[in-house]
Amino acid sequence: MGGVNEVDVVLPCLDEAAALPGVLAALPDGYRALVVDNGSRDGSPDIAAARGATVIAEPRRGYGAAVHAGLRAADTEIVCFADCDGSLDPAVLLDLVARVRAGADLAVGRRVPAAPGAWPAHARAGNALIAALLRRRGVPVHDIAPIRAVRRADLLNLDVADRAFGYPLELLLKAGRAGWRIVETDVEYRPRTAGTRSKVSGSVRGTLRATRDMARVLR
Repeated sequence: MGGVNEVDVVLPCLDEAAALPGVLAALPDGYRALVVDNGSRDGSPDIAAARGATVIAEPRRGYGAAVHAGLRAADTEIVCFADCDGSLDPAVLLDLVARVRAGADLAVGRRVPAAPGAWPAHARAGNALIAALLRRRGVPVHDIAPIRAVRRADLLNLDVADRAFGYPLELLLKAGRAGWRIVETDVEYRPRTAGTRSKVSGSVRGTLRATRDMARVLR
């Protein structure tokens, strides 16, 4: 079991070899990396293991499948989730965890682009639309939570079922319905590490696929 001040960080991973060293090195002290490999072919699992991360294999493809596998493997009271493509500074996890310890049920990041091109226009537009629909349903967010902190037991009890790109949206919808206190904080969104490619914003096709998964959850 993790110590009282330790935090497990679930990092879904699909071909992130170029970004992993930097992401793992930037984790705050006491934050333990659980890299959930979702079928990488670029040696990502070996790179993660060599740098001290716990590697979990999840053969079922899908963001939600990887996240859920990491959640089940975690054993700390508070668990964090973040992309491992280098676009987010793991140091912001300290603030998110502090907000949960101060009483929030779910602390999420709101991306603020750090440079032109960090967040393609088609991806920002899709995100803004989904977030607006969430707010109409009483969920006070402006982003679909690419980085977040939550109590492990609470998230397991929420029973998020989606195993694809709809997972973050279903999480927010169910958290809103459950009356969770959700807090949002700005986080710098940087260009991805060179040599990696977003499965969502990296192409219009990827964004449309993610939007389709999220629309299914909204229905």
